[in-house]
Amino acid sequence: MKTLIFVSLNIVIFLIFVRLLRQKNLLSYFESGRWWITWLAVSVITLMDELTSIYYAPFEAYRFIGIKAIVYIALTSLFIRFLSTRMVEIAEILEVHNIKGGGVYSFSYLVLGPTASFIAVASILVTYILTASISTVSAVENGAAFLSVSPEIKFILKIFVVWFITGLNILGIRENARFTFLIFIFVSFVILNLIAGGFLNFSSSSLAKVYESYSLFISDLNGDSIFKSYSNVIAGIGSCILAYSGIESVLQTASLVKSWHDIRKAYIFLALTVGIVTPLIALFALSSGIELEKHETDLIPAFAEKVNGYWFGVAVSVLASVTLIMAVNTAMVASSELIEKICERYNFQWLMKLNRRGSLYRIHIMNGIFYSFILLITSGSQAVLAEMYAVGLIASFAINIASLLIYRYLMGTKEITYHTSRVGTLVLFIFIVSIFIYIVLHRPYGAMLWLFMTIFFLLAGLRISKFRAPEIPIRRVTDNPMDIVFTIAEIDSNEVHIHFKRPRENIGQIDSNSIYVSFYSPRLDKPEKKFQRHFWIAIQPRMNLFDMIVGLLNTISYDAPPDKKIHIHFGWPLSSWLDRMSTGIMVYNIMNLPRKFPRFIFHIDYPGNEEQKDGGPT
Repeated sequence: MKTLIFVSLNIVIFLIFVRLLRQKNLLSYFESGRWWITWLAVSVITLMDELTSIYYAPFEAYRFIGIKAIVYIALTSLFIRFLSTRMVEIAEILEVHNIKGGGVYSFSYLVLGPTASFIAVASILVTYILTASISTVSAVENGAAFLSVSPEIKFILKIFVVWFITGLNILGIRENARFTFLIFIFVSFVILNLIAGGFLNFSSSSLAKVYESYSLFISDLNGDSIFKSYSNVIAGIGSCILAYSGIESVLQTASLVKSWHDIRKAYIFLALTVGIVTPLIALFALSSGIELEKHETDLIPAFAEKVNGYWFGVAVSVLASVTLIMAVNTAMVASSELIEKICERYNFQWLMKLNRRGSLYRIHIMNGIFYSFILLITSGSQAVLAEMYAVGLIASFAINIASLLIYRYLMGTKEITYHTSRVGTLVLFIFIVSIFIYIVLHRPYGAMLWLFMTIFFLLAGLRISKFRAPEIPIRRVTDNPMDIVFTIAEIDSNEVHIHFKRPRENIGQIDSNSIYVSFYSPRLDKPEKKFQRHFWIAIQPRMNLFDMIVGLLNTISYDAPPDKKIHIHFGWPLSSWLDRMSTGIMVYNIMNLPRKFPRFIFHIDYPGNEEQKDGGPT
């Protein structure tokens, strides 16, 4: 019976892949003058990265919360799927602003500016460094599961893996989507046979372990108070978050796909694959009756040997090494692309120098040194690396969701079609911050590394953005408030109309006694002065739009000729105040301006032009 089930399963898997491989443009296609990869290619690349966590995450979760990890890993899967809907929303926002790739860094730069974005850089670089480091350790430990290798030789092998991958990248050799898909086919056969073996070997003692896990989970929910129950759930999910590391990698690949819709499809695919496979394998492995403490670094190969025999265990061991080494390469490529994006933005050409094979060899060498240093200070310990890894991962989640909340407050949904509940996003942010606090308190190594890296990059960012920020030249073309004062004095009429316009808002008929003012963010807008009396003023650092308006009105009130009758015009707000909350706050502030400036005559106008109907009070 067992044999029949395995044969039938493998025939079905074989037929599915035969059908897939016969499809045209399965992984890539040529359109609009360039090659794009499909949502399936993105899914497979990310799946291969995310799936590697099954080799170390189940035991690391068990180390902290015991057998409860069975339920909490499944619960964390639901949490990650909820988080992925926000990642899709971010993908569309970046596309709307013509930003491709960069993930956390690009989005935080868009919303928070150059200084705060370096905190995101610190978090994501810590994540990449520790992804490569823990994948290296796990690759060697799983690969040596059935070999007698001394700890010293294992450590040398770990350093060798790092520099082997570094060397391949220096030579310009990277795995492509087609090669990754071939490995994915092999992975699919092995993983699905492993799950089938788990089902067929699921015994009454395994069921008892699962029931124990469920009972402990219910006990956590029934704490002394709702706060105790909440802290228990936070501790459980915080201990299992590593099982889904790599979820942010989909966002990093946005530059390779044509549309954010491919990102959405990739996240759905991951929910239906990794989101189901990881909890199942964790359930079967942790309830299998294996002496878990003896298999800290090779739990999955040991489980594979128990359910499907020695040689299947060897196959899983080899597969673990191959996929984990690929994850090292993925982390190195991703971190190199992130550093390259920063270098491009801040014009560090010397670090981006290419060798004859078109490789960013200086960045790759720097990454290799980083990874080796982490292995040295942790002695290649999976336990220590896992503690460090979780901090950067959850910090990057927190920065993403915080940026999304700020963006939705300022812009609402007028520019995007895919949008999620703002209340749900706020609840998610509170949940993520709670997990971050828990991890920081219980992972001192990770907290220290993240703090040191953040301080380093923040200090570097402050200095770099002060002198090399790309918006500096755009900020320099700003008009001066005194230019407006001089223009008011030059107008012959005793009545002067000052109209505040958004950067991309069309200006209709130009009056001889009218002045038009647009405030712009140097990160997002470029001044387009179409006529002499249209003034563009850059929003200054640490000031918001309303502060700039008040500052300009103060200058005009103090310096403009007293005989001039000045009318101040704002656009009629058409955006939903519930959707774009900043609109309501802005209108409230504008309504208080007559008390501050009784000399001026204020208007909120609606011109009746369809081109003006895209909302906002200014």
